[in-house]
Order: sequence, then C-alpha cells, then structure tokens
Amino acid sequence: MKRVQKRATGARAIGRATGARAIGRAAVARAIGRATGARVAVPRVLVIYKKSAYQIYVRDRRHARIKQLIAANDPTVMHLLRAHRHHLEALDEAKRALAELGARAVFRHRSHARQAREFDLVVTLGGDGTLLWASHLVGADAPVLAINTAPEDSVGFFCAGKKHGLHAVFAQALRGKLRELKLARMRVDVDGALVSKRVLNDVLFCHECPASTSRYTIRLGSLREQHKSSGVWIGPAAGSTAAQSSAGGRALPIRSQQLQFVVREPYNARNAPPQLGRGLVAPGETLHIESYIRAGRLFIDGPHEMRRVHMASRIQLQLSDEPLTLLGFRGR
Repeated sequence: MKRVQKRATGARAIGRATGARAIGRAAVARAIGRATGARVAVPRVLVIYKKSAYQIYVRDRRHARIKQLIAANDPTVMHLLRAHRHHLEALDEAKRALAELGARAVFRHRSHARQAREFDLVVTLGGDGTLLWASHLVGADAPVLAINTAPEDSVGFFCAGKKHGLHAVFAQALRGKLRELKLARMRVDVDGALVSKRVLNDVLFCHECPASTSRYTIRLGSLREQHKSSGVWIGPAAGSTAAQSSAGGRALPIRSQQLQFVVREPYNARNAPPQLGRGLVAPGETLHIESYIRAGRLFIDGPHEMRRVHMASRIQLQLSDEPLTLLGFRGR
C-alpha cells in the first residue's frame, strides 16, 4: 500500500513540475496520464548522446597525430577541446534537469542505442548528425527533441535548445508546449527488399570510388534515361538545404511531402542536359534507379550507414509512411 501511495505522490510531484500535460500531444496521455489501478506512470525519456571528437580521437583511440597537434596548440585542432568541454557541460546539465523534472531518463551513447519503442520522448544531445543517427531508431509515434550541445562548433538546424537553457526546454516538452512538426521521411528498397523507411536527410547513390563514373538508368513515371555522372542525391524536404541544394537543387518547404533528386555532374555527350537531371517525386510516385556498375554504393543519411549495390540492382525510392515527429523546430 505504501508503495502505491509513493508512486501516486511521485506522479503528483511531476504534475506540479511539468503541468501534467502531454509529451508532444500524442504521447502525454501515454506518459503522464496513463493509469493502471493506483499506479501512474512517469515520463520515460531516452537520451541519445554523441561522443565528442576529442573523446573519440584522443581519449578512446589515442590518435598520436591529433595528440601532437593539441600539445603544440595547433589552430586546426584547438576547437576540439572547446567543443568537448561544452558537450560535457550540456550532458551534465541534461541529467540534472531531467532528474529535477521527475522524468525516468535513460542515457545511452548513440552506438549503444538500439530501439526507442519503450519511451515517450527521445532527446538527442549533439547536433544535427546525432539527430540523424537517432531518427533511424524512432517510429512515427515518439516525439524527438534535439539539443545542440556545442553550438559554436556544431550544426544544429533542427535543434530546439542548447546548453544553459535545458531545464526550460525539457519542461516545455514534457508539458506539450513545444510545436510539433511532422517531417517527411523516405523509403528505400533494393531488389525488392526494404533497406530503410526512415531516411530523413538523403541517400547518395554512386560508385564506391568518388573518382569513378557512376553508370545507371533512372526512371520517373514514363521518363527513362541512361546516365553517366558522379552519382545521384535523393531525399525528403528536411535534407533539401544540404547536399541537394549544394548540387543544384532547391530548398523545399519544410512540410513538403515531395522528394527531390539531383544528379551530380552529369556527363552530356551531346551537349544536352538530361531531362531527369533533377526533379521532384510526388507522394504515390516512385523513383527507379538501375545500377550499371559492379561496385555501387548507397550512403544513407551520411557516411555511417552504407549498402552495397551490384550490377543490375534495382533501387526504388518513395515517400515513407513513417514521418518523424520533431519538437520545437524554429527554422524555415
């Protein structure tokens, strides 16, 4: 009996601290308002954090060259120390803030995180790269709150907060006061097998060697072309301001449900630009790519996830049925 009373008392304390409302509207009823008999669940928060570059190269791998450069105060590496210090400060601040708010928080380094189904809120500590990594663990239900832990050195376009203000942004998230944004993601299949349906930024199809020519056919609707190029970028709106834009694409409205593809450095034998050099894939459409190279690669949301593509492999890219729910986005 005392245990049940203690749980209820703890839930009331969380209610006072957070306003006892939802985590991103859809999850609050599950998190704070869930009751089974006399038990009231507390918010379950998964915090996925990165290791700083200093931690990886100096502390973990003991990279001799980088250690020498730091000892010599070489300007090419001095930012590593600053970013490391800021990241650790933000990590400690996040632990204190979530404890004060009464959340049941689990902290996992991103390489150790495997799934997020048991949690009501996912928090990422790092920058946009950490958000991209974590987004592959999250389905359409659990909202994600991204925090930029070293804003002087890290890109945080999708981040809702940064260090020295985490208690406030966490409290807003737990009360359901942060704006929800459903970001379109992309589905990728190769030879009829699902590769991912949680691509948030982009996929790059190209030869394994960046100096080699990528040969393939590309088809959208009734249009089909055979290309020689440096590869193809394909992705949803969230990634349209990154590589797609740099390669000649355009920034899509952040809520767009279209995908964009951009061919990199197409070879024009007849001095005529390809019809499918770049374009948009509408919901319900599929972009088809057939590989004409033995050593093709698909790089998925950056360099860390890679899929080999062989001669005559068929790649299908389309809008995913699993958007990502992002909290507190303040960009375009």
